[in-house]
Order: sequence, then C-alpha cells, then structure tokens
Amino acid sequence: MKNPHMKQPSILKKSIKWRYTCIFICIIAAILAAILLVNTFLLERYYTKEKIATLEIAYETLDHMIDTASKNDQSVSTLFPLNYDTADPSTETQGTSYLKTLSETYNINVLILDTRTDTIFSTFGDLNFQSRKLNQYIFGNRTHSTAEIVKCFNNYSIEKTSDNISKNTYLESWGYFSDNTTCFIMSMPVSSLRESVSFFNRFLLFIGIFAMMGGSIIVYFMSREITKPINQLARLSEKISAQDFSARYTGDSVDEIGVLGNSMNTLSERLQNSIAELKTANNELQSDIENKTKYAERQQEFVANVSHELKTPIALIQGYAEGLNEGLADDPESRAYYCGVIVDEAKRMNTLVHELMNLSSIEQGKDLPDFALFDISNVVKGVITKSDILIRQQDAHVEVDIPEGTMVWADEFKIEQIITNYLNNALHHLEEPNNISIYSQREPNNIVSIHVTNTGKPIPEEDLQKIWEKFFKVDKAHTRSYGGSGLGLSIVKAIVSAHHQKCGAKNTRTGVDFWFTLERENKQRIR
Repeated sequence: MKNPHMKQPSILKKSIKWRYTCIFICIIAAILAAILLVNTFLLERYYTKEKIATLEIAYETLDHMIDTASKNDQSVSTLFPLNYDTADPSTETQGTSYLKTLSETYNINVLILDTRTDTIFSTFGDLNFQSRKLNQYIFGNRTHSTAEIVKCFNNYSIEKTSDNISKNTYLESWGYFSDNTTCFIMSMPVSSLRESVSFFNRFLLFIGIFAMMGGSIIVYFMSREITKPINQLARLSEKISAQDFSARYTGDSVDEIGVLGNSMNTLSERLQNSIAELKTANNELQSDIENKTKYAERQQEFVANVSHELKTPIALIQGYAEGLNEGLADDPESRAYYCGVIVDEAKRMNTLVHELMNLSSIEQGKDLPDFALFDISNVVKGVITKSDILIRQQDAHVEVDIPEGTMVWADEFKIEQIITNYLNNALHHLEEPNNISIYSQREPNNIVSIHVTNTGKPIPEEDLQKIWEKFFKVDKAHTRSYGGSGLGLSIVKAIVSAHHQKCGAKNTRTGVDFWFTLERENKQRIR
C-alpha cells in the first residue's frame, strides 16, 4: 500500500526552484544595497583622504628637494628658476619637472615664495594675485572664503576651503618648508561628489534591478532543469517503496545526481535479490523446522556432554567435602589442600556454566552481533595489554602485523572475545622459541582475515575439523591442567557464524595458525 505522504515530488520540485530563485534575488539585493551604502557614506571620505595624502606627499617631496639644495649651498631659485619656459626643455629642473607632474596629473597648483630674495615661482595665474593670496594666508587676513582645518603640522596645515563667490571647494596646503624661509601654497580643486554619488547610485540601482530580473529568470529555468532528474528520482523511490523493482533511472548525467540515480538502480536490484534470498531463507527455515528431530538428538548429545564434564568436578567436590566433614584433614595444611581442590573445581564448574550460557545464547540468536565500524588493530593491542601478565609468565614473544586504520564491520566486544580466546589458546600450547604472531591479510570481496600463529605441536590432521565441536579436546590432560572446558573454539565458531564469516585452523611448519575473517570497510570512492 502506498504511503499518502509520498505524493510530494512536484511540490518539492517547485520549492527547490523557487528557493534557488529567491536566494539569488536576496544575494543580488544584499550586494546592491551594500554598494549603495558604501557609495553614499564612504566614497566621499575615501576621495578626500586620497587627495589629502597626495598633498602630504607633495609637501614631503618638495621639502626634500629644498633641503637637499640648501645642504649643497644652492638657492631655491636653482630648483625653480624665473626663466623657466615649458616650451624650452633646457630650462627645466628637477623641481619644475615635479611641479609640472603635480599640475598635469593631480591638478595641483603650486606657489612658492623665497622670503630671502622675494622670488616667486607659480604654476598658475597672476603672480601678483597669488602673492597677495599667500600673504593673506600667512597673516590670516582672508576674505570671501571659509576654511576648515583638515590636518595641522609643525610648518604647514591642510585646509578645506570654500569660495563664497564662486561656490567652489578646494583642498589647500600652505605654510613653510623646513628651512623656515620658503613659504608655499598648494591648491587642489575638490569636486563635489554628492551629486556624482547620487547619479551613480541611481544608475547602479537601475542596472542592479535589471540584472536581478534577468538573473532570476535564468536561475529559475536552470533550477528547473536541475530538478527534473531529482523529480525522476523521487518517482523512482516511490515505486521502490511500493516494491516495484522494475523501475530504473534513465538519466545520462555524470554528476552527483547521475551517481545517485545509478546507486538507486543498484539498490533496486539488490533489494530484489535480497527479497529472493529471504524467500529462500524462509524455505530453509521451514526445512529446519521439519528436521526438528535432528535438533532434538543434538540436544540430547549436548546434555550428555555437559553431564560428563560436570561429573568429575562434582565428584571431587563431594569427596573432599565429605573428607572434611569426617575430620580426615586434622592439620591445617591438609584442610587447606582439601579446600583448595574444592575451590578450583567450583571455579571450573562456574567457568563451564558461564561458557555454556554464552554459547547457548549465541546459537539461539538471543545475543546477535551489534555491528559497528572500528579499527581491528586497536582491539588487538588492547587484548595484548590485558594479557600482559600471562604473556610474561609464558616468556612469550608476541609480534603484531596489522596496519593501523584497518577498519572492519563487526561487534567489537565479540571480536575481542575471539582474539582473546585465540591468544590464550596459543599461549597454553606454546613451545620454544615461544613466538606468537598476530597479523592480517587482505582477501577478495572486501574481506580481511586475522591470523594468530604460535610455535608448538601441530594438531593431528584428523582432529582439525573436530576442534570446533563442543567439549572436544585434543589433549585432555593438558587442557584440564590450565582449566580448559573444550568450549572456547565452539564459542569462536558461533560468534563468527553470527557475523556470517568463516574461521579455521591449519598446521604450519612451526606450529598452528588459527584464523577468522571479517568484512572490511569499502573505501571505494564514488565520482
């Protein structure tokens, strides 16, 4: 039955189109508003600041020229000769060349007066008028103008002057050079930017609105093209949810949407195969139910094995307890021995019961693996750290060859249990030169195998397949000496089977190699 909430791809498509369009409009509007605000409040200040900096540089350059000439015993007229003629290059000096640059490049008019010789050099207008103007500035007798001091220095100041008659605005720098005998005035007309800024803002606003409208139309149609394959994927997912696995994504794009479409096709095929496998598994389950008689026989065999394993410790506990009760151990040393045997056998029974419960829980599916992605090398290091005391007791040399970052999918706690069991088994059957190796191998189909090998006696070939059976012991006397119950490898096999993986053992030239497999992380990148 279809979910009524799935009928939304067209609405989603429209929302994406309009969302992209609205985002574009908002971005353009924000940029346009920011430019208008900057032009309105900062452009005139920035323009005036640049002009002031130009006047400062002009003063420093001319002051340096005059100071250099004074040190060389030259007069100011050497830099600014009265016979200077712009048409005659032979009359040009370093000073006149710089003043020419100021006039032509920055529209700065300069008047320089050498008070020692009353020599005046000017780049503009009537010399008498300019001389009177300079005297008015020096002595503070100004008419027909208002001035606002912008910057003030030791020898000169920069002012913003407004002519009340012509209504023109100037930036003027006047005062003395550092020789304190040469005075000057530099005048730069400053255009009123307010009208220009207002005109530019109106033009920018017109262009911005036009760009916003045109761009919105383009973005709308582009987003519609982008949402077409998304809409197709939405319909495909709806069919898959309705268990219609015949639908396929037919787009030919090679971008992220194309990759998603191909992945959905693969998902549809795998779901179809998985359903078929589930049906097969269901049939197998029915077959298993029909063969319940066989499981009953295995259960009887299991009960018989458990009874056999418990019979010996129970008999020992009973015998030694009766001996204590009848006073057979009068001295403390004998009583301690009797009690020690009882405690050891009780521990053995407790371990056996615990392992039986663990194995039964796994086999009955009550303790299923909790899959997670983790680094198997870190788990192995942790197991070795926990077993450090036992390793030193056996004088064993443990070597690990598992690359860091070997990521696997499994239940970390249960995999730690397998490695601990393998390591303990290797330590209990270790012989000279007491070497244990734990390493990994990359297998096909994203599988990694973990191996634990030791130096010791090989397992008889006829027993290699039996060691995974419950209560099977190759050397019963040796197994009992370290408290083995014969269930460790059965638990390993049950855990590995619950992970749908494999385990095994094989004899090597120097000992035995126990191994198991895990699914490793698939690091294949999708382009």
